[in-house]
Amino acid sequence: MDDFQISLFQAVGVALLLSIFFNYLIHKYSTNINFHRKETQKRLSTDFIPPFGGIACSLAFFISARLIGKADDDFILIGLFAVFVSLLGVIDDIYNLKWYVKLIFQIFIVYYPIYYLNIFLNIESFLGFDFNNSLNFIGSTVWIIIIINAINFIDNMDGLAVVVSGSICLQVAFLSNYLSQYKITDISILLLITLIGFFIFNYPPAKLYLGDSGSLFIGYCLGFISILFNWTPVDNTIYTSFFNPLLLFFIIPLLDLLVVISHRIKRGVSPTTGGTDHISHRLLARGISEVNVLVVFLLYSVSCFVFILLSIISSGLGPYIALSLLFIFFIFTFFRISKMKTL
Repeated sequence: MDDFQISLFQAVGVALLLSIFFNYLIHKYSTNINFHRKETQKRLSTDFIPPFGGIACSLAFFISARLIGKADDDFILIGLFAVFVSLLGVIDDIYNLKWYVKLIFQIFIVYYPIYYLNIFLNIESFLGFDFNNSLNFIGSTVWIIIIINAINFIDNMDGLAVVVSGSICLQVAFLSNYLSQYKITDISILLLITLIGFFIFNYPPAKLYLGDSGSLFIGYCLGFISILFNWTPVDNTIYTSFFNPLLLFFIIPLLDLLVVISHRIKRGVSPTTGGTDHISHRLLARGISEVNVLVVFLLYSVSCFVFILLSIISSGLGPYIALSLLFIFFIFTFFRISKMKTL
């Protein structure tokens, strides 16, 4: 079995078929699960939608990643722990775990592969310190947990988290292929295909939600992809290599976060209170359909990626000009959306 491997093309087919099959099974058999949690967040729909799409995606991803010809032990271990973190999300969706219990398990599930595989963001090198990688391990763990919560934050409308995450996967696949980091290309494509299989059931109106199992799984995979990717393959500056992963993975969640927090503070409402004042909700309030809202997010993500790509492939003042233009674009979007009415 250890020698049985298939091509990327075949693995893509396996990932798609398994994702569709597993999500179908969950959609069919999870409607009678008894929830022991109190829902406090406002939702666009009051219908019960099973929130277990993440576990189906994680299983499809792990199996296809194990079979791919260019996979190695790093991806197999990360894929296995992605299943574990998704199971944690299932338990949380059913029993509403305390935040500190979830955090403890997240820290362990994230930290162990980082330490065991000795993979990390080289924060110590950026800061000019040497703590024998202790700071790198801790910082990388925090980084991935932040990505996990960023994905969870934008999961506020049917299909939205999948579109944003899928766009990131596609962008990473393009970058890694361009920079000859083919293992990252393969794994990013498999994650994208897995999400497409789920999107069939999450397309508005959704039949399945990602739930915490999904946001944990997607954030976990994207976090490790960002660590394994070499952001300085050429003569890029430390400045641009530090900001590019931040922008690629966080620009849409950060924009949404700033819009929501500023609006709630103005109203005297706690920023942690759930509501329908996210960017997606504001676009819906303008009469834009859910499908077209997804298109708007996709186009915005691609537009931002153009600036990020220019900052990576250009030299001299090029990276700074590209990031400056992206910052102006970001600020303009923030003020434009902040003026929109909420649902």
